[in-house]
Amino acid sequence: MSEETKKTAEAVNPAEFLANFDWHKYEEGIEAVDESKLKEFETALEGTVGFVNERDVIEGVVVRVTDRDAIIDINSKSEGVISLNEFRYNPNLAVGDKVEVLVDKREDSSGQLVLSHKKARVIKAWDRVNNAHETGEIVNGFVKCRTRGGMIVDVFGIEAFLPGSQIDVKPIRDYDQYVEKTMEFKVVKINHEFKNVVVSHKALIEADLEDQKREIIGQLEKGQVLEGVVKNVTSYGVFVDLGGVDGLIHITDLSWSRINHPNEVVELDQKLNVVILDFDDNKSRIQLGLKQLSAHPWEALNPELKVGDNVKGKVVVLADYGAFVEVEDGVEGLIHVSEMSWSTHLRSAQDFVQVGDEVEAQILTLDREERKMSLGIKQLHPDPWTDITSKYPVGSTHSGTVRNYTNFGVFVELEEGIDGLVYISDLSWTKKIKHPSDFVTVGDKLEVQVLELDVENRKLNLGHKQTLENPWDAHEAKYAIGSIHDGTIKEKNDKGATVVFADGVEAFAPTRFLEKEEGGKLAKGDAVKFQVTEFSKEYRRIVVSHTSIFREEEQKNVKAAAKKAQEVEKTTLGDIGGLAELKKKMEGK
Repeated sequence: MSEETKKTAEAVNPAEFLANFDWHKYEEGIEAVDESKLKEFETALEGTVGFVNERDVIEGVVVRVTDRDAIIDINSKSEGVISLNEFRYNPNLAVGDKVEVLVDKREDSSGQLVLSHKKARVIKAWDRVNNAHETGEIVNGFVKCRTRGGMIVDVFGIEAFLPGSQIDVKPIRDYDQYVEKTMEFKVVKINHEFKNVVVSHKALIEADLEDQKREIIGQLEKGQVLEGVVKNVTSYGVFVDLGGVDGLIHITDLSWSRINHPNEVVELDQKLNVVILDFDDNKSRIQLGLKQLSAHPWEALNPELKVGDNVKGKVVVLADYGAFVEVEDGVEGLIHVSEMSWSTHLRSAQDFVQVGDEVEAQILTLDREERKMSLGIKQLHPDPWTDITSKYPVGSTHSGTVRNYTNFGVFVELEEGIDGLVYISDLSWTKKIKHPSDFVTVGDKLEVQVLELDVENRKLNLGHKQTLENPWDAHEAKYAIGSIHDGTIKEKNDKGATVVFADGVEAFAPTRFLEKEEGGKLAKGDAVKFQVTEFSKEYRRIVVSHTSIFREEEQKNVKAAAKKAQEVEKTTLGDIGGLAELKKKMEGK
């Protein structure tokens, strides 16, 4: 240690040294500056080149672009750094571009100038958006994301709404293709109260297409063939873009064949040639055709095809009255339901075929000029009535199926094409049937006997009761006229009463035959004896009487008394005659 150092150390008082020690200088490595001097320094800097205030919006120049940041020179003491995320709307940012920035901080903890381009854009955004709306200026926007019904677009830092219908003149099927893309827009609506902005890209396209559209419409003529692109497909037709002008191909003008939906013939974005069929006065509605560009299938139909030939096809349309069969593309024939079966009992066509069925049929009529053809299926099978007399002779018994019934009888099918009618009176020997449905049900099996056969008119009269034993044969002997039976009154009306006997047979008793011996009339439920007064097996009718029983007894008693009186009278007269003879004899003596 030098002599001078020793003297200095001896002269320093430790307590005084600690009290006056500059800790800031010791920790920071710099001397502390008096606050009042700092303010004086800043005041002196104001107005000088390169001095900026915080929250100022100023213009800067991009001096360098890195992978993550843009370095901005605002002519201040240092350059600012802004993340490239704030320039997503402008992917073409390059060195030398002028940009607006907001001074967030003149310097952060590391002395760096902090700038924000995003905040500067927001501050200026509303003025720019309103100006663009008023002037019709075309603005750039960055599509940020999808939302319900459209897209969210960054315009001047404001989130604007782009409706799906305003993206393009044609329907958009893939919204995601526009996300994170910069596009040109037109501000079409501003709601100042809710701070909402609506933009449109379609408006720009329409403006470009308007002149082109007028030029195309001016050249349109009926019969003209144009190339177009399928713009939209609906259930009723196809909209085709003819280059700024839309036309409609109705579903019936797409194909000569029947189709259920246009997408069976065309698809979206497909290029095709179409012919102009018609348009309105101002050509705003244009009717197009596709099938008209090809020959009609009837013209290409085999010229050798004739009535009686067999053809194959597919059922394309089905109705109750028949089925349309496509025998060739665009050529259809109708099979009427009456030509589907030899049966005279008509049913619905759905009972025989279904849409999509492949069928074979015979041509019945063919009119090439009217483009009409009728077909038949039953003609491919033998007519069952050909040998009807040998298969179903009168008196033969068969089993059939109940197909239908009316008020007067039941239609029974013996086989496909052979139907017969069973009249209601031929269903039962004993039951009085009011309606056939009370006796049988459609689909039931029924035993029948052939009663009559009319081959010429294809009529078959059948009977069911004839297949059963006629109980009235036995009733004829049992209920002979004059026989007496125990019966009960089942029903009673003004004309008389229905009487039921023990075996279930019913009879009718007229009112005059209901008088009782002791006086009065029989009532419902009374069980007494009845005498048969009439019997008809043909009409299955029995008439009975209760009154006749006791009146017949009275008549018998009267007749017996009269006979006895007559005999007494004869005896008396004989006695008188004998006495007279005796007297004569005595007098003769």
